[in-house]
Amino acid sequence: MSSLLEKVKKFEPPKEKKFLHTLYDGFFTFLFTPDHTTHGVGVHIRDRMDLKRTMVMVVLALQLCYVFGTYNIGHQHFVALGEHTSFTSAMHLKLFHGLIKMLPIFIVTHVVGLGIEFYYAARKGHAIEEGFLVTGALIPLIMPPDIPLWILSLSVAFAVILGKEAFGGTGMNVVNIALLARAFVFFAYPGEISGDRCWVSGLEFDGAVASGEVYGWAHHLSDGLFKWLGVATFGEGGGAVVDGWSGATPLALAKTGWESVTAHYSSLQMLWGGIPGSVGETCKPAILVGALILIATGIASWRIMLSMFLGAAFMGIVFNWWGHDVQMDIPWYFHFYMGSFFFAMAFMATDPVTAASTNTGKWIYGFGIGMLGIIIRVMNAAYPEGWMLAILFMNVWAPLIDHFVVQSNMKRRAKRAVAA
Repeated sequence: MSSLLEKVKKFEPPKEKKFLHTLYDGFFTFLFTPDHTTHGVGVHIRDRMDLKRTMVMVVLALQLCYVFGTYNIGHQHFVALGEHTSFTSAMHLKLFHGLIKMLPIFIVTHVVGLGIEFYYAARKGHAIEEGFLVTGALIPLIMPPDIPLWILSLSVAFAVILGKEAFGGTGMNVVNIALLARAFVFFAYPGEISGDRCWVSGLEFDGAVASGEVYGWAHHLSDGLFKWLGVATFGEGGGAVVDGWSGATPLALAKTGWESVTAHYSSLQMLWGGIPGSVGETCKPAILVGALILIATGIASWRIMLSMFLGAAFMGIVFNWWGHDVQMDIPWYFHFYMGSFFFAMAFMATDPVTAASTNTGKWIYGFGIGMLGIIIRVMNAAYPEGWMLAILFMNVWAPLIDHFVVQSNMKRRAKRAVAA
């Protein structure tokens, strides 16, 4: 290992060449743990789990969501065409179609985001910051599979520059950067991220009606290999969308009543994720595995996750008791089957930079997100999901929550000291 370290160090450019040295430093610290040691004074102890490796653990926890989400992109495409409707049929076509849609989103997100990070790091003369490792992994999972890449580029640039670099870089941002990118698309280009048609990829539309499939050069190129292997190819079914297909998500259907949801999707479909939706949000078991990894490694707070669950359950029960309209009649526990609750709980609300830091504050913060998310989901007819807005709202309040918790602790300790 020492010989490899010495070989890599031979390529280190002089620090005067800021851009080259910044690039080298990012590569070097990815391969090796930085050689920081604990000094003889002070209270901090350094170990091998630096920020970069902490971020990598979060990325690893997302991998099941990536695998399932990529496959589900292809599955939803063929369901719309009425072809290979069994979840396990034509797996090669579904996975390949998913990769065709997912890889450009992933690549563009990282090229734009890391390019901006690299530019600011070089200009400021410090090492490349690792914060975008997680942001870059989250953004593709919360976007529609057919989002135009130029809109994606604008959203990433907006979020990184105005959401993070303007506040000082990694660790200084007030709101979650990945959610800020999604919020940019939602408010600037709502047609690309709302409604029914955006959640299923590779379809041609005649106005608002889906009329057939759209395949590109990558699909046609792969057909040669698939024909040679003697397996199914793209476009065999004639390319017509089945009658009555809408692509509506369970949340969209819930606006007209719970019966509309159960008529289209079973509880098992909503649990395992064979439904339309954002790439990473549909498979709940995959998300929960990632959540357990984050809890076990101490990276994410179980207090925030549990309190968010309790807040959502409490508000769902209140609405069931109220029963003012059809959405309030949705059984409270089915709110966890629909939409992106678990993904928001595990990977968004627990962001250590933008969440509350004190233990008491984490309970308040998580409970507030759970309540607000259900309120927005149920009472806002124009917006079927609520976790993005709820988390961004509570991100802004998190520092104030911590302030009051700390002040309360100080007053309580002062009273104990006086009494003693």
